[in-house]
Amino acid sequence: MLIELHVRDFAIIDEVTLRLEPGLNVLTGETGAGKSILVDAVAVLVGGRADVEMIRAGAERALIEGLFQVDAAVGALLAPILEQHGLLEAEPPGEVVLSREIRPGGRHVARVNGRLVPLHVLKEIGQILVDIHGQTEHLSLLRSREQLELLDRYAGVGELRAALAERVARWRAVRREIEQLRQDEREKARRMDLLRFQIEEIEAARLREGEEEVLLQERNRLANAEQLAHLADALYRALYEGEEEAPSALDRLSEAARSLQALARIDPLFQPYIETMESLVAHVEDLARAVRDYREGIEFNPRRLAQIEERLDLIRRLQRKYGDTIPEILAYAQRAKQELETLAHAEERLATLEEEAEGLLREIGELGRRLSRQRQEAAERLAREVEAQLADLRMAGARFAVALERVPDPNGAYADGARWAFDATGLDRVTFLIAPNIGEGLRPLARIASGGETSRLMLALKVALAQADPVPTLIFDEIDQGIGGRVGAVVGEKLWRLARHHQVLCVTHLPQLAGFGDTHFKVEKQVIGHRTVARVTRVEGEERVAELAQMLGGTGRAAVQSAREILEYVARVKTGESVRSASRRR
Repeated sequence: MLIELHVRDFAIIDEVTLRLEPGLNVLTGETGAGKSILVDAVAVLVGGRADVEMIRAGAERALIEGLFQVDAAVGALLAPILEQHGLLEAEPPGEVVLSREIRPGGRHVARVNGRLVPLHVLKEIGQILVDIHGQTEHLSLLRSREQLELLDRYAGVGELRAALAERVARWRAVRREIEQLRQDEREKARRMDLLRFQIEEIEAARLREGEEEVLLQERNRLANAEQLAHLADALYRALYEGEEEAPSALDRLSEAARSLQALARIDPLFQPYIETMESLVAHVEDLARAVRDYREGIEFNPRRLAQIEERLDLIRRLQRKYGDTIPEILAYAQRAKQELETLAHAEERLATLEEEAEGLLREIGELGRRLSRQRQEAAERLAREVEAQLADLRMAGARFAVALERVPDPNGAYADGARWAFDATGLDRVTFLIAPNIGEGLRPLARIASGGETSRLMLALKVALAQADPVPTLIFDEIDQGIGGRVGAVVGEKLWRLARHHQVLCVTHLPQLAGFGDTHFKVEKQVIGHRTVARVTRVEGEERVAELAQMLGGTGRAAVQSAREILEYVARVKTGESVRSASRRR
C-alpha cells in the first residue's frame, strides 16, 4: 500500500507530504482546492502522462515520490520485474520507492528505489501497485487482458492455466523447429555446403588447445635470439668464466668459502654458516650450467620463425570467423556438425515433430475446453454479484455480463469439434459487458462514458472482485459525481468494505460518503506571499465534525447535528459488522 506521498512544486502544490493509512482514506475540500491534483500526482508517479505545465509557476521542476509497503503476494509479482532490470537486491522487497521528476523541455526522470529507470519500467511496476478510477484514466479493468486475468483469479483456475501455458510453450518450441526444418530446399543445400566447408576448414587446421600460447612463446624466443644469446653469454661469464681483470662470481664465492672455513677452524661460532656458503656455491654452479645449456640451445632459425608466423596467421583467420579462442573455434565446429546432422536427417525429424505438434494441439484444446467451462461458470457468478452491487448503488436496472468468445483458426487447437485460435491463456477472448440503463444493449466496459456512472460500475466490479484483484491501492476520484446523499452512504459503505482487502483513497464531495473514512484528510487552498498553495491536514474529532457540517452546506447547529448523525450512523454500521463478524467466528 501507499504509505507516504510527497509532492513538491506540482500545479498549485508547493510542498505536501501525505501519510496514508490502511483502510479507507478520504480527501475532502472545496472545488479547486487541489484534491484531484493529488490524484493526478499519483497518476504521474506510476507512469502516467507528465506535462511541463504541471510544474508550479516559478519552480525549476516538479517532484513526486511515493513509498509503498509491499506484502508477500505483491512482492512476488514485482520481483521478476525488479530482477530483470537489476533493481532487486535480494529477496522480494518489503518496500518500494517510486519517484518522478518533471523538468522543462520534457526531460523527465523516473526512479525506482533511487535508481534511474525507463518510463515503461516505472509504468509496469506502477500498474501492480496502484489503480486509479475516475477523472484520471488509469483503469486496469478497461484492459481486456486484465479482465481475463481477473476472471481467472475469480474462478481459481491457476493450476489449469499453468498446465495449458506449459503445453503452449512446448508447442511453440516444436513449431519453431519445424519451421527451421522446412526452410527452402535451395537454402538448405546452401547451408549444408557452407557447414561442410566450415567443418573441413577447422578440422584441416588440426588445432590443439593451448597451442597458440606455446607458439607465441617460441616466436618470442626466435625473434629475439640474438639478444637472448648475448645476454645469456654475458650472464655465464659473470657467473662462471670471469674476465681478465674481474674474477667470476663463482671464483669469488669459492674464495669466500675458503676464508669462512679458515675462520670457523679458529672460531667455531662460524661453523653453522659453512653449509649455507656451500649451498650458495652449489646454486651458482647450477645456475651457470643452466645458462650455458640455454645459450647453447638458442638457434637462429628464420625458417622456423616463418613457420610459426604462418601458423599464427591461420589461427587468427579462424578466430575472426569462428571464435576468439581455439576452444571456441572447436566448439563452433561441433555445433556445425550437429546442425549438419540435423539437416541431413530433416525428413525423419520433421515427421516426428509434426506428430508431436498435432498431439499438443489436441492436449491444448482439451485443457482450453475445461478452462472455458470453468470460466463460464465463474462469469455467471460474477455477473450476478456485480448486478447485486449495482442495485445497491442505485443502478438496479443495470445489467452486467462476461462475454467469452473464440476465434476460429484452421490451424488452431482442437475443441468441441472445431479448431480455435489460442495462446498461453487458452482459447477464450474475455470482454466485460455492461448495460447501465434499462433498455440499453450490453456494450464493452471500455466504451462506457466516464463520470459518476462509470465510477460506480468500477466500484461494483472492484467489490465483487476484491478477493481476486491483486492491486493493493485503489484510488477513486470523485466517485460521487452525479449521485445524491442516500447513494453516497451506500457508496461509502461499499468503499469501506472494499478497504478490508485493499487500501482505498477516495476524493469526495459527499459527507455521507466521507463519514465512512477510516482516515479523513481536508484539502484547502491558502494564499501565502501572494501565491495560492494547497494544504492537506488530517481531521479528527470535532474538526472532522466541522468539516462534514461544512460539506453539508453550513456551520450552524443543524448542520453540525447532521454531521454527528452521519458519524453515528457510520459507527453503527461498522460496529454492527464487527459484531456479526465476531458472531460468525464463534
